[in-house]
Order: sequence, then C-alpha cells, then structure tokens
Amino acid sequence: MTGAKRGRSFVSAQQVAELAGVSRSAVSRTFTDGASVSEATRERVLEAAQTLGYHVNHLARGLINESSGIVCLIAGDVATPYQSRMLDAISRRLQAINQVAMLINTSGDGESVAKALRQTLNYRAQATIVLSGAPPAALIETCVASGQHVILINRDDPLTGPENIVVDNVAAANEAFHMLRRAGCSRIAVVSSLAGTPSIVGREEAFRQAAAAEGFEVTVARTGPTAYASGYEAARQLLARSDRPDAAFCVTDLLACGFLDGARTEFGMAVPEELCVVGFDDIEQAGWASYGLTTFRQPIDLMADHIVAKLAAGEPGVSAPTVTTFPVTPVWRRTVRPK
Repeated sequence: MTGAKRGRSFVSAQQVAELAGVSRSAVSRTFTDGASVSEATRERVLEAAQTLGYHVNHLARGLINESSGIVCLIAGDVATPYQSRMLDAISRRLQAINQVAMLINTSGDGESVAKALRQTLNYRAQATIVLSGAPPAALIETCVASGQHVILINRDDPLTGPENIVVDNVAAANEAFHMLRRAGCSRIAVVSSLAGTPSIVGREEAFRQAAAAEGFEVTVARTGPTAYASGYEAARQLLARSDRPDAAFCVTDLLACGFLDGARTEFGMAVPEELCVVGFDDIEQAGWASYGLTTFRQPIDLMADHIVAKLAAGEPGVSAPTVTTFPVTPVWRRTVRPK
C-alpha cells in the first residue's frame, strides 16, 4: 500500500481513484458537499480512502478556489491572562465555522509585527487579526489589497481598509477616577508600563485628563513591561515616598495584582482601608480571594462574536476608517472603599 507507510508522502486523490477503480473527478465529488455521485461509487471511494489513509487537502483546494480558510492571529505576550483568553475565544469560534487559526507569536515591536504580516501574505491568509503591536500602514494596505480581511484589536490606527475593534478606554478611565474620588482618595497614582501600546496609553491619558478636569495632578509610574513584576516594583517606588498615594489606577489587572502584593508585602498596607486600587481587564486572577480586585471587564466574548461574524459573512475591507467600540463594565470587589 504505497503511501500508507509512515515516512512516505501524503496519499493522493489519484491513488484513491486507482484503487477504487473510478475517475479522479469521482474522488473529488465524493469529498465535496452537495456534489453528485452514485452511492456505489461513493462507497468504493470511501473504502479505498480508508485503506490508503487518504485525507482531503483542504489547503490545496482552498488555494485553487482562492479561499485558504486560514485566519492569522498576530499576538505578543500570549501567556498573559488577557491575551490568552482573547486568543481562546477567537480561535474556538473560528474552528466552529471551519476556519483554521494560525497563531504568529511576536514580540509586539513594529518590525516583528511587520514580519508576521508578511508571513500572512506568504500563506495566503484569508484574514488577519492583529492583537498586538502597531503594524506599518503600507503593509496593512498591501494585505487588504491582496484580498485579506484585516481586523485590528485595541489599536488606534485611522487606516483605510482594516476594521478597528476597541473598548471604551476613556469612559472606563473616567469612571475609575470618580470611583477613587468617591472613596475619599486624594493622592492618586497611575500604574502604567513602558509598552506604549495604544490601549495602555489611551487609558493612562484618559485618567490623567479626568483628574486634571477636577484639578488633580496624578503621579504616573512606568517601571517596565506590562507584567506582574512591574506592578510590584511600582508599589516599591511609589509607596516608599513621604507623600505616598492612597489610591492607584492600574492600566491592567496584571499590574494591579503586582501592585497589591507589593503594597501588602513590602509596606503592610491594608486594602482598601489605607489604599484603594482599580484594575482593568477582569482577568481570572482579579476574582481570586487573595485579590478581590475592583476592575473593568472587557467583553471578550462579545468582541470575538463580532469579529468572527464579520469573517463568516465574508465582508470585505471598508473604504473608510471604521471603528467599532465596545463598552466595558465596572466590577466591584474589595479593593475600593464602598461608594
């Protein structure tokens, strides 16, 4: 049984046709939904396919039909709770509509994202979803021109062609500031990161503007990447000051978890009696008993539903910049004093 042995090349449809005693086109029709083929021929083809270990080459078929079924997910920091949840939500929904999710893991910088976008062209991806980094505009335009549906998540690029999916960072940051003010906090810090992503910068700037509108100046700490350790280090630096803050808005929950542990471990501070903390994302850890973090929930499932519905509908790129904004929901737990 040539081709059935391990280490040999894949079994071809022609080999199946020869064993079944039918034409090559009969094999193709057998494995094409809705195609006309007699029951006797179908049975012979399926028996031959099982004997040889034949599987349809959907990639080749898709390329012939100019529909590869490949959706590339470009992401960095894939091990972080938020990113892994988003990837899980999107990939599961893609599988449900028979699309193949291809993850391209990047460092998030411009060059690595550009390299990833070039890979999507090499693999004839049907669509690309960018979760991290700021891809070059010219390269995005090339992807759109090649027929790709490009979706950018939490970016702020006013480009023609791709669709931008964002959450309302401004409304959340405003609400976070007023949460802390209603709790009686007056020395407020923002715990941010050096990542400089549009979502991080957007939350930080919106919070500062909300504070400025009320006559408050906030202290901003950026001690490293968007990671637990950076939040912990921010606590060590901010809370060692003589005018240490009595509240902090952390632009992600991961930073908030580190900040809370730093405050309690290094300084023995009581939360929320001495220190109030608000996060952003509502990752799983935010609800753990050890944190009980008051935060803002991103509607990951709704965003994933929207994205995959767009792809399933086969909607092409748009002729003008378009942004779909999703609201976030405050989740009250135990790190902010009662309203």
